[in-house]
Amino acid sequence: MRTTPVAPVSPVSPASPPKPKEPLWRDVVGDVLRRERQAQERTLKDVAEAARISMPYLSELERGRKEASSEVLAAGARALGLSLADLLSLAQTELSRQASVSLAQPTRPRQGDIRLAA
Repeated sequence: MRTTPVAPVSPVSPASPPKPKEPLWRDVVGDVLRRERQAQERTLKDVAEAARISMPYLSELERGRKEASSEVLAAGARALGLSLADLLSLAQTELSRQASVSLAQPTRPRQGDIRLAA
């Protein structure tokens, strides 16, 4: 009977903690659009009509499913009484906030991780 050599099992090295995922621009902009619309107590239909874009498309933008052109973003911003600069500034502020939160989270060793001091 012939046996097939088996590769030796290497010890499992502890995995490094996962890096925080960078937020996508479209998610951040979508969150800002939704937050502004809801703060004004307006419906998707109302804002979409004012921006002259379809309601399903605005919904997709708010959920971060679509990348909008600058023209569409400007129209959405205007429908909410904002300039494009206002919208982008709010998005940048939110992006900075999310980045600082993810950097501030301490990386704790997971159960079973072994840390060695040099």
